[in-house]
Amino acid sequence: MVLARVLAVAIFVVMFVLVVLDKIEKHYVTLTCGALTLLLVFGVAMRDMNAVIETLNLSSLIQPGFWIGEAPESAGIDWATIIFLAGMMIMVEGMALAGFFRWLCMKLAKLVNYQTIPLFITFMIMSAILAMFIDSITVILFLAAVTVELAKLLKFNPVPMILSEIFCANLGGSATMCGDPPNIIIGSKLHYAFVDFLTNTGLIAGISLIIIVVYFYLVFRKELVSEAVIDVSTMPDPKEAITSKTGFIGSTIIFGIAVVMLITHANTHLSVAFIGAVVAVITMIFNHKHLKEIMSKVDYKILLFFMGLFIVVGGLEQTGILEEIANFIKNVSGGNVKVMVAIIIWVSATASAFVDNIPFAATMVPIIQGLSAGNPALQATLAWTLSMGTDIGGAATPIGASANVVGTSVAAKNGHFIGWGKYCKSAAPATVIVILVSMLIIFVRYC
Repeated sequence: MVLARVLAVAIFVVMFVLVVLDKIEKHYVTLTCGALTLLLVFGVAMRDMNAVIETLNLSSLIQPGFWIGEAPESAGIDWATIIFLAGMMIMVEGMALAGFFRWLCMKLAKLVNYQTIPLFITFMIMSAILAMFIDSITVILFLAAVTVELAKLLKFNPVPMILSEIFCANLGGSATMCGDPPNIIIGSKLHYAFVDFLTNTGLIAGISLIIIVVYFYLVFRKELVSEAVIDVSTMPDPKEAITSKTGFIGSTIIFGIAVVMLITHANTHLSVAFIGAVVAVITMIFNHKHLKEIMSKVDYKILLFFMGLFIVVGGLEQTGILEEIANFIKNVSGGNVKVMVAIIIWVSATASAFVDNIPFAATMVPIIQGLSAGNPALQATLAWTLSMGTDIGGAATPIGASANVVGTSVAAKNGHFIGWGKYCKSAAPATVIVILVSMLIIFVRYC
C-alpha cells in the first residue's frame, strides 16, 4: 500500500505541474495520468481489479438511484457530473443558435446604457444569484458566453468579467443546498434542507458578496476601461439578435425546464444526470435540423479532462490519502470548537483548491459526525464550516471547481487564454478574504 500511495501522489503531482505549465492540452494530461493511475497504482502496486472497476464506476450508470432516487455512494469517475455537463453544453449551444445570448447581452447593455463598469457589477451579482439555484457550471456556461459576445460589441477585454463571474458563481453556490455538489452531499447525508443552508451559509455568502464585488472592482477597474467610443444610437436593437423567434421561445422554455428541475430535484429526486440527459434530448429533438451544428460546438475536451481528473483523484481515494487528511483534522483539533472550525475551513479550502471538492466533502462528512458526537448544534456548525471551505476553496485555482475549468475553457475557445498566473492573481486573494470572513462569522455566530 505504501508503494501505491507514493505512486498515486506522484502521478497527481505530475498531472498538477503539467496542467499548471499548460504546454500540453489539459485533457491529454489528465487522461494520460488517469491511465497511469489505473495501470501503476491499481494494477502494479495494488493488484486490485476491484479498485479499477470502482474508479471507472461504469456500474453506476445502470443503478436506479443514478437517474431517479438516492444516488449510490461511489468513488472515481462521477458520471452524473459528466452527463449533466454534456447536457448543459448542448442546451447552451441550442440557446446560442437561436440568438438568446446575443439578445440578452444587448438587452443588459442597453439597460446600463452600454457602460462597462455597471455591467461588470451587474454580471457579478447575477452570477451569484443564479448559482444559488442553478449549478455553477450552467451559470458560467451561460454568463461566459454572454460576456464574450458583449466584449466583441463593446470592445473591452472579457477576461476580468469572466474571472469575477467564476468566483461569484462559486460564492453563490455556497449559499444553498442545490448550489454546489459538496452542499448536496452535506445536506443529504446530514439531513439539512434548502432553508437550512440559505439561513446559514446563505448569510455568510451574502455578506461576502458585498465585499467581493468591491474587491474585484478595485482590482479590475482599469482593465475594464474601453478605449472605443460607443455611439449608442448606432447600436443594434436587441431583437435583431434573435435568429429564429420559434427557436428563441423554444430554447427559453427548455432553459426554464432545466431551472425548475434543478431547483426542485431535492423534492422530485431526479438526479442531475437525469436532468442533464432530459435537457439534452429535448434540445436535440427541438433543433433536429441543426443537430450537427450544435453537436460540433460542444467542447468535448472539457468532458475528457474531467474523466481523467476523476480517475487520478480516485487513486488518492482508493489509497486512503484523502482519509488521512480528514483524520489529521480529527486528531489535531482536540475538543476546542474554534480550533476545529479553523482547521476544517482552512484545510478544506486548501485541499479543494487542488483536489476535486466532491470526494473531499464526502470523506469529511463522517469525520464531522464523529467530531460532533451526537451534538446537533456542533454538527451544524462544522457542516457550515465544511461547506464554505470546500465551496470557496475551489475558486482559488483554475482546476479547483468545475465552473473554473468551464469558464476558462470558454474564454480560451474564443481566443482569450487565462493562465494560472492570471487566474490566481485575482482569485487566490479573493478566496483568502472570503475564508477569513466566513471563519469570523462562524466564530461570532456559533462558537
